Amino acid sequence: MTAMHIDYYASLNSPWTHLGATRIEALAAQHGATLRIIPCDFGTIFAGSGGLPLPKRSPQRQAYRLQELARWRDALGIPITIRPRFFPHDEVPAAAAVIGLRETVGDGPAIRLAHRVLKALWEEEANPADPATLAALTTDCGLDPAAVAALAADTRWRDRRLADTEAALARGVFGAPSYVIGEDIFWGQDRLDFVARRLARG
Repeated sequence: MTAMHIDYYASLNSPWTHLGATRIEALAAQHGATLRIIPCDFGTIFAGSGGLPLPKRSPQRQAYRLQELARWRDALGIPITIRPRFFPHDEVPAAAAVIGLRETVGDGPAIRLAHRVLKALWEEEANPADPATLAALTTDCGLDPAAVAALAADTRWRDRRLADTEAALARGVFGAPSYVIGEDIFWGQDRLDFVARRLARG
């Protein structure tokens, strides 16, 4: 039987991506599915899909977002900081490193680093855009910080992020996180129950 596959469109600034991180990994493992992380430029995706970046949303929507973050933090028991010091950080270096790892080492190390970056931002008040911090996070993941720094600086992987972003838009992705199985798109960590049902169907 062919293994199920999940394309996992992520923002390395998104608290919602962080809230779903360990759960999507667990679901993939539970169902024997492969998981491929695709960090995209969601500013471009919003511009192409009618969405608004956070600073341009109405005060009502911004306030509601904070309430929802607190609700999900409490419901899931994930100790996120609602207003982290370094949000939003420049995610391009970390995203390039994740993509470089994905393409040269494999999906597992790429996902591990992406999720470590999100944890640092949302739980530890760390700045993943700082090269020393990114190096420390890389070491935490059991990876070579010098090699990962070289991936982060390589224009191939930055260009690949832009190409992945255009491909995501063409596929119908408009928000982070999005989990795509075949033709089915599941937007948001609050849709992981539906992802589980889809994986169970095979």
